[in-house]
Amino acid sequence: MKLLSQILVVLVTTGFSAHAESAPELSERTVDVDNDVSLRVIEAGQLASGATLVLIPGWSTTADVWREQINRFARTYRVISFDPRSQGKSTITTDGNTPEIRAQDLHTLLGLLSVRRPVLVGWSQGVEDIAAFINRYGTDDLSGIVLVDAAISPGAEGIPAGSAQQTATLFETFATYQAHQQEYLANMMRAIVSKPRSNDAVEDLVTMGLKTPPDIGVAMRIADSFTVNRMPALKKINCPTLSIASAKSGGLAQQQAQAKQISRAHFEKIEDAAHAVFLDQPDRFNELVMTFVAKLAPPASDLHPAPAPFVEIDQPVTPSLVEQYRTALKIVKPRQRHQRVARVRSFWDKLRYGWTVENPQYVKKR
Repeated sequence: MKLLSQILVVLVTTGFSAHAESAPELSERTVDVDNDVSLRVIEAGQLASGATLVLIPGWSTTADVWREQINRFARTYRVISFDPRSQGKSTITTDGNTPEIRAQDLHTLLGLLSVRRPVLVGWSQGVEDIAAFINRYGTDDLSGIVLVDAAISPGAEGIPAGSAQQTATLFETFATYQAHQQEYLANMMRAIVSKPRSNDAVEDLVTMGLKTPPDIGVAMRIADSFTVNRMPALKKINCPTLSIASAKSGGLAQQQAQAKQISRAHFEKIEDAAHAVFLDQPDRFNELVMTFVAKLAPPASDLHPAPAPFVEIDQPVTPSLVEQYRTALKIVKPRQRHQRVARVRSFWDKLRYGWTVENPQYVKKR
């Protein structure tokens, strides 16, 4: 009976430990990134780990879509995610709902949170945001990039000739979204997540999407796909890059082709997963990202720690006569070996003027 009790204690303790490890403490706050725009930010993990993962959600979703990844990655690294402008609990605004302005928001956010050389992880629309970030700021300040199941848009230039019917169909979906937002989002969430999920989980995803007004949501989709050719970002990437795609993705070939244009890219596809690969196959996705991050070089600040800050003393501290004498015996001889310091005239000068006399000729002789 005693042995059984011990086994139960071990099992319960192990269960609590696993639960605690899988759900690290999260902090949530609001950060102002523009005059009239604030972003809701979630942070967790090891501040001193040497690596920071920044998880960027897709269209009409929020930081909460990454909850499983935050719980996993925060055991080892610092993890940050956020609701982009006009999504979730961040400021809803009719201005700047483009990848270019969201990239500016991201750059400001990284500075305000003192993030050095992060790993940017972008999914779907988040891939466009990363491309816009690279085109404006480059990758010299990044440790790595993870692009998740989306190809970078070539803008209007990428619309094939004679594809008017395809474009018209796309705009018809925009009209459906505007007229029946909740129904549209419910169908979309069930399409991008192929694994069975509870009704509550799907409802949570839909509730996220409803925070974005439909006219703003349509403007985002148009800005993502048709306004700017962000393909030049592929040639500007000079840091390690991981591209992860669903094996079922309609843009699989395009993602593979783009990965080949990045000098230091590695491409992986995940089987049996829809667009939200990190929700359908979280273990496989997490393993790929963790392996990728573990191979990255640590930030320069970790290789060369910053010197201790200089602390200015408001009032000078005058050592006692005995302390001056003891210190003089320890320091005056080593200093005398350097010609730049003049020799001390006498033992009494040590006591009267400190450890050395820089200009002995001005010392009054007795």
